[in-house]
Amino acid sequence: MQQNPERRTHRSRLIALLLLALGLAAPTPSFAQAAGHVRAKIVKAGLLVGGGAGSGVLTYRGKTYPFRISGLSFGITAGATIGRFDGWASGIRDVGDFAGTYSSVGGGFALVGGVNGVHLRNEKGVTIVLQGPKAGLELAANISQITIALK
Repeated sequence: MQQNPERRTHRSRLIALLLLALGLAAPTPSFAQAAGHVRAKIVKAGLLVGGGAGSGVLTYRGKTYPFRISGLSFGITAGATIGRFDGWASGIRDVGDFAGTYSSVGGGFALVGGVNGVHLRNEKGVTIVLQGPKAGLELAANISQITIALK
């Protein structure tokens, strides 16, 4: 039995439209918010008000971006430490989103050596989670504002 050529064309178009619709609705990998790997070295000191500075490298989408860190903390702060941190930054849509002012509330203690962790978030929605060893003498319970600037 022979099919009507017009009906065959209509069916072909319908199948093509369905495949197109399925293709558009299927989830595709998004690079809109890729995570980046962060390594940083921070030196800080203080008595009531603390200050710190450091540098690091963001590895994002296969490229490395050096950055500078500076910050102040207010609260109970006494001592001086140096820390090396390793972790991840998420919520990055563009590498420029990584730079900015981050806020953190936390505390820590180090007597010669210790482990430190920090969770930061900036105004662009980028979150950085870092952890690593620190050396020095410090007692801290404070609110911190940290500024990251790409070099």
